[in-house]
Amino acid sequence: MPEPKRIAQIVRLKRESIPAYKECHAAVWPAVLKQIKDCNISDYSIYLDETSLTLFASMKYTGSDFEGDMEKMKANPEVQRWWAMTDGMQESFVEGSTGSMDPRGWWRELEEVFRCE
Repeated sequence: MPEPKRIAQIVRLKRESIPAYKECHAAVWPAVLKQIKDCNISDYSIYLDETSLTLFASMKYTGSDFEGDMEKMKANPEVQRWWAMTDGMQESFVEGSTGSMDPRGWWRELEEVFRCE
């Protein structure tokens, strides 16, 4: 079995959206959670640095067709609705991105430069 793909991403949170962002993530919609799991994503966490307003996400992908699974994620109407809500609370580091449905992406992926397990 291949090693899981480890993914790290960042996006900026609008200061005025901190309370709403925390509130919606305290009760993520069941359909969104199911889609995440159905797309072979596990160990998914989002962290907030309130000083820089940076959201940092980390997750593991355990499937064999990442692009296909991400297309399934994008096709889910509840996920689209969730992203429309949360994208409005954020500012992307991806140049020219218009939102989570943009092919360029919304969260900027980071390079792993060190790991100690």
